[in-house]
Amino acid sequence: MSDHRNGYIEGITAAMFEGGVNVPVTLMRTSNELGLSHTETLLLLQIMTYKQAEANEFPTPEQLSRRIGMSAQEVGLLLQRLLKDGFLSIDEQMDPDTGIRSERYNWSGWLQKAAEQTVSTMKSPARVVEPDVSSGKPFGAAPDLFSLFEQEFGRPLSPMEFETISGWIDQDRYPEELIRFALKEAVFAGKLHFRYIDRILIEWSRNRVTNTDEARAHTQKFRGGKS
Repeated sequence: MSDHRNGYIEGITAAMFEGGVNVPVTLMRTSNELGLSHTETLLLLQIMTYKQAEANEFPTPEQLSRRIGMSAQEVGLLLQRLLKDGFLSIDEQMDPDTGIRSERYNWSGWLQKAAEQTVSTMKSPARVVEPDVSSGKPFGAAPDLFSLFEQEFGRPLSPMEFETISGWIDQDRYPEELIRFALKEAVFAGKLHFRYIDRILIEWSRNRVTNTDEARAHTQKFRGGKS
């Protein structure tokens, strides 16, 4: 019996290494600054878990209470607060085949708040860029990275786009100057979308490109090879 039990434990442990719930790192970094308690953060994560791992888009307070060790009434109060403050919303949907209506939790408000918090902490008005002599542009303060992307795209960024840029900086450790130059290359190529910019950054990383001078040389070499 003990061997069977140990086998189950090892199997479950291995499964946890292989799969899981996708939680953007920015959500975890900003939860305290957004005024979320540990319990509220855990509740939001459990709602995400129910959807991503169990295809349950609208878990009941009773189901959630068993996960976080609180009464259903206490969970209900937390949900009311999260709904009131815009971290959560409830969407109604209807099955086109059966006509049955159902509800689901939507946490895009949480993503938006986390993105806004990230932008507010990363802005640096006093930052000065080195002048690009070849461009003929005057010296001055650089726009923050997120504003630069919004300027080039001609629209506000989505929460997931904020998360992508944050990931380039925090997870991939790309220098900000390279991200700016990759955006410039995407504009030049007429391929202004995040997937293309990500491919540029990956290509530079593979070739150990660490600054704009190396990136420019690599790009010119690549273009010369294609012509």
